Amino acid sequence: MFVVATAGHVDHGKSTLVRALTGMEPDRWAEERRRGMTIDLGFAWTTLPSGGTVAFVDVPGHERFVPNMLAGVGPVPAALIVVAADEGWMPQSAEHLAALDALGVAYGLVAVTRADLADPGPAMARARAEIAATSLGTVPAVAVSGLTGAGLPELRAALDRLAAGLPAPVVDDPVRLWVDRSFTVRGSGTVVTGTLGVGRLRVGDELELAGADEPVRVRGLHSLGEARPEVTAVARVAVNLRGTPRDRLGRGDALLTPGRFHRTDLVDVRLTGDPAADLPATLTLHVGSAAVPVRVRPLGVDTVRLRLARPLPLLVGDRALLRDPGRHHVTGGVRVLDVAPPPLARRGAAVTRAQVLAELDGRPDLAGELRRRRLVRAGALIRMGVPVDAPPVAGDWLADPVHWRRLGEQVTEEVGRYAREHPLEPGMPVDALRQRLALPDRVLVEALVRPPLRIHAGRVGAAGADALPEPVARAVQRVRAEYGDRPFRAPEADRLVDLGLGPREIGAAVRAGALLRLADNVVLLPDALDDAVRVLAGLPQPFTLSAARQALDTTRRVAVPLLELLDRRGTTRRLPDDARIVVT
Repeated sequence: MFVVATAGHVDHGKSTLVRALTGMEPDRWAEERRRGMTIDLGFAWTTLPSGGTVAFVDVPGHERFVPNMLAGVGPVPAALIVVAADEGWMPQSAEHLAALDALGVAYGLVAVTRADLADPGPAMARARAEIAATSLGTVPAVAVSGLTGAGLPELRAALDRLAAGLPAPVVDDPVRLWVDRSFTVRGSGTVVTGTLGVGRLRVGDELELAGADEPVRVRGLHSLGEARPEVTAVARVAVNLRGTPRDRLGRGDALLTPGRFHRTDLVDVRLTGDPAADLPATLTLHVGSAAVPVRVRPLGVDTVRLRLARPLPLLVGDRALLRDPGRHHVTGGVRVLDVAPPPLARRGAAVTRAQVLAELDGRPDLAGELRRRRLVRAGALIRMGVPVDAPPVAGDWLADPVHWRRLGEQVTEEVGRYAREHPLEPGMPVDALRQRLALPDRVLVEALVRPPLRIHAGRVGAAGADALPEPVARAVQRVRAEYGDRPFRAPEADRLVDLGLGPREIGAAVRAGALLRLADNVVLLPDALDDAVRVLAGLPQPFTLSAARQALDTTRRVAVPLLELLDRRGTTRRLPDDARIVVT
């Protein structure tokens, strides 16, 4: 299917031409037919000589109904610009063309109507000259009469050629169907219509209703008046929604593929048209079928920040237009550069931001987004319209390679600094390191830690003996030298002080595995447990506390907590008469 929107001044015969081409009445309202003037969007279709189908979105031409016109033109890839031979180029011809140009519409043709009433040549020459200076460029033109039928075969052939020159539709991208009409059908429920620009819809699909944060289910699909199990872009489509009240959605809403769009009320855009500095503080943004008031903050010569009155599902690269409804003036087109821009809170931030935006062209760029954002979730980029083909560094986090290398260097620096400032702690807490590096997720810290650093018990420090602070390491070495041949003799409290082992130092040594704590101020070397089991296993079983103390050559101060520890570990078992056996 080929979808085209009409454009042109009021009463230049747009609806008459569509009626003549299709045999269908595009004016849906009795008031429109009574007044002979299109007020809202109309829809009709016909078969072209090639066998293909063209669907028309017929738009109103009166300046009071420009918002309705823009709702129909926004999602449509091509335009049929209508100019009357007896009146020529008129104000709404110019405003409609400005809107098409602002939206970047690049495909179209001119139909000079009422060729039976005046020479079409002057109107055709003026129209083509005006259009040539816009995004449409040089377009074909056909003189026609909706009343006599003259020129209609030529117009049909021109529409066929226009359809053949359009880019192939993209059917695998996510759906964003801008709603241009919603109504209720008795027995079926809520129905919405729109132009499906990309993607495909199937009966049974689950979609998101933009702004409502709730799923909706496709109950049925119609296109060109027929029920379809599936509709692919580009097409006019009517979607019957299961269990969705009519008052939940209307023109300007959108049906979305779940999880694929970022709804935002703040965007940075590039402007074509009026200089950014000359824009009024408030305008209306037209995108898709939506019209949303926005507050405008100029940033650079041609870049502005827009604060939307309500969030919209926008993507990097989207085309839209700004209009001043008070002056009936299209101030310019916009291309979306960033749908999740940073705040401008610091002095000079706007100038810096303008410099960044000056380098952007509105084309999604993964490397550029990573360079600017440094760290970002893959899903967030996908919802912005940025293709992701790089592996994550941790979880679903993507990182700019240069920034990631610098973070790795900072980990070593921060852990070393923490060790110097807290010499008796067994490493830097992971969350403290995360905060010091300003990282949003703990998994990023875990991915950055590399040997010789390690994470143990929620802290980041050096692996092995290097984790022991130097003063404590020296004290432990003195204990080993003094008690190595008496492994079950524990230094008395005053001797521990003499050796440089206070409570904090003992705690550090125990956490590092350099000492074994049996009780307060009772410590042994860490291999004492295995040695004790070998000695006790050589005793006649069962054995008493006294026999164990003598075999280990130690005091009751050490033997009691040592045996209790072995009991807890299941290495020994205490019997009812307080004797013990070694469990093999």
